[in-house]
Amino acid sequence: MLHSTRQGSGKPLLLIHGLGSSVGNWNPIVPALAAERDVIAVDLPGCGESPSLTGETSIATLTDAVEAFIGEAELGDIDLVGSSMGARMALEMARRGHAGTTVALDPGGFWSDRQAAIFGASIKASVALVRRIQPALPFLTGNPVGRTALLPQFSAHPWRLPQDLVLHELRGFKTSTSLDPALDALIHGPRQEGAPAGSLKGKVVIGWGRKDKVTVPGEAARAMDLFPDATLHWFDDCGHFPHWDQPRETVRLILDSTG
Repeated sequence: MLHSTRQGSGKPLLLIHGLGSSVGNWNPIVPALAAERDVIAVDLPGCGESPSLTGETSIATLTDAVEAFIGEAELGDIDLVGSSMGARMALEMARRGHAGTTVALDPGGFWSDRQAAIFGASIKASVALVRRIQPALPFLTGNPVGRTALLPQFSAHPWRLPQDLVLHELRGFKTSTSLDPALDALIHGPRQEGAPAGSLKGKVVIGWGRKDKVTVPGEAARAMDLFPDATLHWFDDCGHFPHWDQPRETVRLILDSTG
């Protein structure tokens, strides 16, 4: 069983984080969501407090683990919100037939071979650097200059982010046992399959930051080609994590889409 947290009351809502992260990635928006919804955030296998998978770690097996969690917790067709790799997993679940509403924020898996290679090289370099400087992270994340230097790929204005959020996220680069195999799966594994028009059982909304440097905005067109029944929402002045850079707008999009 995957580790999870639960806050609020109302219609259930499941949050799925991205590569090497944990439930803490959602901290900027959980209180506002929990004011109206029963918010469940899950640690993916090998992340946070969840154990690693015993077999292969791939996008498919990670998605299987979340589906198993939903089944074990008897959550049925719960509404899904995913970020980055978690957004790709949420879209995969929608493609497989999950009937709840899906909100996918800056999903991976829609890049060309060249974009995948650039993504892999840049993220691997960032992960390697952050792992080497772990002892210095409390100092570096404690000031706006340090946060700006550490997170230019992920946020349009990292200097505004709170230290505890940034420190928690970057600690995960070191502690996550699934980060490396999941990253390899993202780079070298199959691209995300689509859902032909009329095949989805639930509503799908894709959100994208116009300043995303991880899954660049041009990939949104490919995502919409593969999910023609989805609705696309653009976040202005926003990087890879809308719930970090535009938390109020993200909360509104999620609540309006899943209400």
